[in-house]
Amino acid sequence: MPVYPGAHNDLRDVAGVRVGHAQRTSGGWLSGVTVVLPPAAGATCGVDVRGGAPGTRETDLLDPRNTVERVHAIVLAGGSAYGLAAADGVVRALGDARIGFSVGDAAHEVVPIVPAAVIFDLGRGGDFTKRPTAEIGREACLAADAGTPQAPLQGCVGAGTGACAGRLKGGVGSASTVLGDGSTVAALMVVNSHGTTVDPATGALLGARFGLAGEFATLRPAPAKRDAGGPPPRALNTTIGVVATDVTLTKAQCAKLAGVAHDGLARAVHPAHSPYDGDTIFAMATGARTGEVELASFYALLEVAADCVARSIAHAMLHAGSVETEAGRWPSYADVHLAAEAQ
Repeated sequence: MPVYPGAHNDLRDVAGVRVGHAQRTSGGWLSGVTVVLPPAAGATCGVDVRGGAPGTRETDLLDPRNTVERVHAIVLAGGSAYGLAAADGVVRALGDARIGFSVGDAAHEVVPIVPAAVIFDLGRGGDFTKRPTAEIGREACLAADAGTPQAPLQGCVGAGTGACAGRLKGGVGSASTVLGDGSTVAALMVVNSHGTTVDPATGALLGARFGLAGEFATLRPAPAKRDAGGPPPRALNTTIGVVATDVTLTKAQCAKLAGVAHDGLARAVHPAHSPYDGDTIFAMATGARTGEVELASFYALLEVAADCVARSIAHAMLHAGSVETEAGRWPSYADVHLAAEAQ
């Protein structure tokens, strides 16, 4: 089945899905929040947690055995467990807009369902106490709800502001695929891995080999000519993200989609799912394309979703820029491996 990238080659190619970022980068800060909003009616959602040290909220609700069927936002944040507070601001913003699970007769009697996951970036800006708050979460939610293009959507923004991948700067990356039947699947990943995203022998991004025609063709990577990179990674990391599709899926199918999406993470990060990582992927189905998905089509969707995750991780590394704070300097992939002759 032929496949090709969507118009933006990012999560926005799934109709109705919006992304908002908010971050702080000065005065000891290096952290932020990314909010993914489905259409106002919500989306069916599943989750799969593979890392040994996750920080999450509301993931139990996504078990197919449990009652609530749809979520109204997904929050990705820095700040480790402290950063889960960002979801409070998103819940408040959605509740003010009367978006959520109805619990009463009045329009305002709703409870927004907002799962969340966090990465560990504490202290990377120089001040351990600077971490995402409910207000920063609300800011990211309002940015997503505004529906205006974000510039940039990828790189050292939102939850990827303080992210690191091994000894290189990490960030937010995204990619999409349109399948031959017209359905769309896309991923957005926050890369903050203990493992490396780079083949040390060649300097090539591990996820780039899953690129669609011409996607990474212009890259001319090289191994670093000297010991290049920031401080050795601490035993506290995590790569998190969202896979979305316009296909109609059940909660159980979304859980399977999230699980297979981890295959893409494992292809693009080595090692993945370590005891030091809290690797978590949410899967969201908007149902814009109605009708039960056939087994063969679902299988094809799973395959390209995993590749979207790998491609998103490669894009995160390409879009992230070098960062220096009081806590250290983390060079970008481009500075180390695409300008290796200068090392």
